[in-house]
Amino acid sequence: MHFIRQCSESNVKSAFTQHFRNSSCPFRENSLSSFRNILKNSIMNQANSTKLIPYGMTDFPAIIRNNYYYVDKTEYIRQIEQTARFFFFVRPRRFGKSLFLNMLECYYDCKTEKQFDELFGNLYVGKHPTPDRNKYLVLKMSFSSIVSDPEKMEASFNSNCDMIFTDFCLKYADLLPPDTLEMVQQKEVASEKLTAICLSLRRQGLKMYLILDEYDNFANNVLVNYGNTRYRALTHGDGFLRNFLKTVKDYTDRVVERMYITGVSPVTMDDLTSGFNIASNQSTNPVFNNMIGFTEAEVRELLEYYRQQGKIIHPVDELISMMKPWYDNYCFSEDALNEPPMYNSDMVLYFVNRYFASRKPPRDMLDTNCRTDYNKLRHLILIDKNFGKNASIIQEIITQGETVGRIKESFPAVEIAQTDNFKSLLFYYGMLTIAGTRGPMLQLTIPNQVVREQLYGYLADAYRTAGHMDLDVDELNQLMYGMAYSREWESYFQYIATRLKEQSSIREFMEGEAHVKGFLLSYMGMNSYYITMPEYEMNKGFSDFYLIPNLPQLPDMPYSYAIEVKYCPRDAKDAEVEKLLEDAGMQLAQYVACPKVQEKKGTTEIIAIALVFRGWDLVKFKQIS
Repeated sequence: MHFIRQCSESNVKSAFTQHFRNSSCPFRENSLSSFRNILKNSIMNQANSTKLIPYGMTDFPAIIRNNYYYVDKTEYIRQIEQTARFFFFVRPRRFGKSLFLNMLECYYDCKTEKQFDELFGNLYVGKHPTPDRNKYLVLKMSFSSIVSDPEKMEASFNSNCDMIFTDFCLKYADLLPPDTLEMVQQKEVASEKLTAICLSLRRQGLKMYLILDEYDNFANNVLVNYGNTRYRALTHGDGFLRNFLKTVKDYTDRVVERMYITGVSPVTMDDLTSGFNIASNQSTNPVFNNMIGFTEAEVRELLEYYRQQGKIIHPVDELISMMKPWYDNYCFSEDALNEPPMYNSDMVLYFVNRYFASRKPPRDMLDTNCRTDYNKLRHLILIDKNFGKNASIIQEIITQGETVGRIKESFPAVEIAQTDNFKSLLFYYGMLTIAGTRGPMLQLTIPNQVVREQLYGYLADAYRTAGHMDLDVDELNQLMYGMAYSREWESYFQYIATRLKEQSSIREFMEGEAHVKGFLLSYMGMNSYYITMPEYEMNKGFSDFYLIPNLPQLPDMPYSYAIEVKYCPRDAKDAEVEKLLEDAGMQLAQYVACPKVQEKKGTTEIIAIALVFRGWDLVKFKQIS
């Protein structure tokens, strides 16, 4: 019976039928033993056929050939072809771009024509191929490995391109003129080597499909680490990157038939525009909103598959409810607001991969590989070396939950600190998503908890840097442990308030309720015990902060917290302070009784706390319940 329970009905029937069809004897003792072996082998074969999780994989042929789970995005091939010959598309890091590019490479490469049915036969495009299938010599490049040291960068670029071009010449040696590789190796710089390849293709009447991944990687690193002067030398005038892309443009008339260029921001492309103005930016085209990443329907189908295979024991709806607040809610076009939002595909695969190891959700819902490059955003926040405009935008987003603006399709690096450009950059990095419209403006919000935790960290770093603070996050986590398991909350808030008071250098921008709340949020949000939800996330009328217990990972946690923060100016009288404390207590009593709060608290006891700040001083704190 143990084996039978683990077999599907069809497998059991098949095993019974096969056994007795092959047996000419009536039932005997050895028949039961034989049948058990058949069932056991059937179960093992079924287990071996279960698709693997392609977490971190970008090799499309390996995924198809080695029985990995693949979410079919090939229907977009025809739409790309019909939209633009030179296709430019940006998405946040770790969102599935590189796998998509590798799939395109296999589809268009004339060298994979014999493997077409094997690779694409079960996919949408295999049943609906386009005329361009396996038509091109594919030159696929990635700038991810180019060093950003200005003194070594050009040599690194040329060396990287030399290896790629040599491999291209060897791969297509039977199609190219015999002297092609020799011509390429005689040239010194990448643009000249590319010219040699293009001339050879033109002599043979061959067409190229150019795929360029992470086109902006090393250029953006230069901007962040070495400043705008070095960046301009790279992307303007006779910079080698500019010259390289100008060469690409020169051969789009007869050789480079199609291009697909991708990265995480349009900044570099804007600076290269005058020398490379042919790429069509489709990043906010609603047709391609769901092309990269997973829809909820795709996530649900994946989970249902593994539940049927016995790899998942939780109900699918329960897992969706865990994943959704962390990984979902990306919308990349205002014209796609009525469509289901997108999940970060890398994070979904991370979750499922970790789940398989223990049959329970991962303790850490955030895959560290999915973090946006910390130093890049830190540079943008602190570009004026103090708590300036960009840090204030982050603070606004964190404390109010949203901002409004227009998404710029491109903007030069020298103007990156301008408000609309900075908000656009946050959008392209995946730190903001389109949630609605406000007249001619877009409503931009934090997409999910993964991003919210990163923003908390960025804002905390801005406070530390501007105020030269040494606020120990590890010590804060220890104090938060006391809150979570021992109801010891006073020392946590006293620690934060004391450090804030000590930093006289930041008092000029810490004055005001929004600044105090932003400061608290930035540090309260960086912990593994609670999901820190501001008022806007729980609908208006709730307390300023609700620390929702992370019960899926910490089911034994006994306490959760509702916190109301009141603020008055430095010259406020004691009577005003007392009145604010009283008001906070009345509000908290109503908040704790709210059905939504009761639902979120799970098995924990809610502790309601009132904090009153006078200026930057925490002058009153009280437990209300």
